Amino acid sequence: MSFPDITPELRASMPALRGRLLANQTLAELTWFRVGGPAQVLFTPADADDLAYFLGHLASHIPVYVLGVGSNVIVRDGGLEGVAIRLPPRGFGEVTSDGDVLTAGAAALDRRVAEAAEAAGLGGLEFYFGIPGTIGGALRMNAGANGAETKDVLIEAEGVGRDGARHRLSLADMKFTYRNSGVDSSIIFTRAHFRGRPNTPEAIRARMDEVQSHRETAQPIREKTGGSTFKNPPGHSAWKLIDAAGCRGLRIGGAQVSEMHCNFLINTGDASAHDIETLGETVRQRVKAHSGIELQWEIKRIGQGGEK
Repeated sequence: MSFPDITPELRASMPALRGRLLANQTLAELTWFRVGGPAQVLFTPADADDLAYFLGHLASHIPVYVLGVGSNVIVRDGGLEGVAIRLPPRGFGEVTSDGDVLTAGAAALDRRVAEAAEAAGLGGLEFYFGIPGTIGGALRMNAGANGAETKDVLIEAEGVGRDGARHRLSLADMKFTYRNSGVDSSIIFTRAHFRGRPNTPEAIRARMDEVQSHRETAQPIREKTGGSTFKNPPGHSAWKLIDAAGCRGLRIGGAQVSEMHCNFLINTGDASAHDIETLGETVRQRVKAHSGIELQWEIKRIGQGGEK
């Protein structure tokens, strides 16, 4: 499957562009599930100025998607028509500290931010050590784990709008709720500023070790997975609802509900994106029939079906 190559006209309309444009680039290798079709265009900006230039010159009718490290996304088998933007570590991955403030680019791994906070003697960010994503994704979904969330430590976020305009967003502007933010979905986050609490590196490391131990013993982190599949409904644990509905180990094609943790779907080796999404929808249907509770997806599903 392939899309029309629009990269020549994009380059012609953006002579000062410094980032890389690739046509019909496969995305499966860029996601943790290792599934999905290609992007019509994959754009890797050089830095935030380059991203703003690109968006400011991109025709408004062309769809835009953002990929981090692909840990919380299903790219459908038909791929993405339009532009997928992937912020690279070079230009968007720097992490620095100044007093009790930690500044991280949107491409910085959550885990690296926790380690940088440890090195700076700043506590409160240990929970990021257990989240397999980037800061951009953490901002978009108010990522959290082990009793803490992004909203607990964020001071301010920076981003670029679909028109190329730059934005600075306070904690209040982020409109955080459980596993979501209320910020316009077209804004691409580029950097974040966090406030930590002074603590000893030893105490911080001990807490990070607890977080890692929990992940290794309770989650299928060595599988092709996408992290927690469904949000926890108010007053309930998604995995308990899934288990009670008899879905532990359930399979569709090459996709399976994890035996270790029922709120994780895994690619056993030859799953398609359709297999994984269909399995998720089957789990939702069974949980609704068993408990009356409708699970909401936490994993993002983007693109079109496999008919293209």
